[in-house]
Amino acid sequence: MKEATGEANVTVITIVLIAIVLAVGTVIVKSVLNNSRRSSCCNSAGGYWHGGRCYATKTKKSDGSYEYGGGLSENDTESSYGQCMNDEEDA
Repeated sequence: MKEATGEANVTVITIVLIAIVLAVGTVIVKSVLNNSRRSSCCNSAGGYWHGGRCYATKTKKSDGSYEYGGGLSENDTESSYGQCMNDEEDA
């Protein structure tokens, strides 16, 4: 009888661990896909994706680094970036 109880406990633990891995994996994959979609919409709109934001301009500074300006908003339905983001959400 003790052996059956032990096997049942192992089964429960295995099922719980699988559920945890699936939950964490789903969150990670969803985040990666959302970030990829935002980056793609930004690039399609002629913007520059940097640091999790879409910028309209990219200027090279004298030290070789870049300065980004004119942030594009995904809520601005008049911009092609905003339209792309809204189209993707509707799909």
